[in-house]
Amino acid sequence: MILPIVAYGDAVLKKKAKDITKDYPNFEGLLDNMFETMYNAYGVGLAAPQIGLPIRLFLVDTTPFSEDEELSDEEQKALSGFKRVFINAQITKEEGDEWAFNEGCLSIPDVREDVFRKPKITIEYLDENFTAHKETFDGLIARVIQHEYDHIEGVLFTDKLSSLKKRLIKGRLTNISKGKINVDYRMRFPDQKKKR
Repeated sequence: MILPIVAYGDAVLKKKAKDITKDYPNFEGLLDNMFETMYNAYGVGLAAPQIGLPIRLFLVDTTPFSEDEELSDEEQKALSGFKRVFINAQITKEEGDEWAFNEGCLSIPDVREDVFRKPKITIEYLDENFTAHKETFDGLIARVIQHEYDHIEGVLFTDKLSSLKKRLIKGRLTNISKGKINVDYRMRFPDQKKKR
């Protein structure tokens, strides 16, 4: 089932999410719905707060990035088929010199800005079977994970912009929160409480 994606301005996007346990209600169905919702909106990641649930859960599928012809064969191969579920994740280390990449977000449609992040992370998480992992990722995979991880910490990519950039996009963000935007996927807007 395709769920509405919560738009910028909704309080759930600013909350630090809570851990979940194996007995979370209809967990498998929730994962299926989240993947379906993400693919329907042509996303490469989706966090539970983006569908209105303040829980520490996000998923990633970087396959669409693998089609970028500017990337090396090695980078394309790493991105192709990288599909993961992250439960109760904690980034334990971020390394390297920050680099800029133009980011967007399904909750903030039609706004894209350069965001600086470190290129390498170590993360501890549970997978969809609640098996524990500790892994290190770098490059675009690390970038997507960091973006989705921020969602479960109550942080949006726009929070990482300079005060000047924030002022420049303020009107667009206000319009998104009021539902004054055309999107080709279902959204829930905080000011209107209506679904599209």
